[in-house]
Amino acid sequence: MYKLYAILIGVLITIMVTFNGVLESHIGNFLAVLVIHIVGLSSISLILLLRQERPTIKKGIPLYLYTGGAIGILLVLVNNICFSNLGASLTLSLGVFGQLLLSSIIDHFGLMGMKAYKFQLKKLIGFSIILVGLIIMTIY
Repeated sequence: MYKLYAILIGVLITIMVTFNGVLESHIGNFLAVLVIHIVGLSSISLILLLRQERPTIKKGIPLYLYTGGAIGILLVLVNNICFSNLGASLTLSLGVFGQLLLSSIIDHFGLMGMKAYKFQLKKLIGFSIILVGLIIMTIY
């Protein structure tokens, strides 16, 4: 079931990047990022309100874990820039490749408090196939 959820994540990211990129073409990059995050803040606030949950911040959590929002702003900004110059498929394909590379490093070394999953050389076959596909997509 979780693998289907992961596929759904990919579908939702594609829809999000496309909507964000088109919005950017209508109202500009920085205003689009602002609107996108205001809508996101409003949406999660409404969900918390409907669930009657009170947000609380616990002590002892490392500060860097709270930087996801700032990273999200940078992500949307760069996605919008790439979308208008590369299109949806190349932007998302290169983004997924970047995710694959960094997540493999995080897994291998157990960075950021994650359990270590050592990199197996047989994974290089998959990396190579993806890289060849990206090169072909970039050229053509």
